[in-house]
Amino acid sequence: MTTILDPTDERVPVQRSLTARPESITGTLALLDISKPRGDVLLDQLEVRLRERLPEVDVRRYSKPTFTKPAPADLRQEIAQEVDFVVEGLAD
Repeated sequence: MTTILDPTDERVPVQRSLTARPESITGTLALLDISKPRGDVLLDQLEVRLRERLPEVDVRRYSKPTFTKPAPADLRQEIAQEVDFVVEGLAD
């Protein structure tokens, strides 16, 4: 079993398992920029590589208004309705 570290204060760690990974990626993939400095740079490079390696996947970009709060409900709903996968990028 893989250990996933959670940065929240958990006196007794919660046991979690990874979700089964799909055999292939098809459909639409979201790149979510959480608006930390240079997160867009990371996602720009990732987008280039994804488009090179997975030309059949439609890549869409989304951005949170601020990294200090969760994504607004309307943004989460929009992403959930429009894409099959999400990659969230952050950097400093």
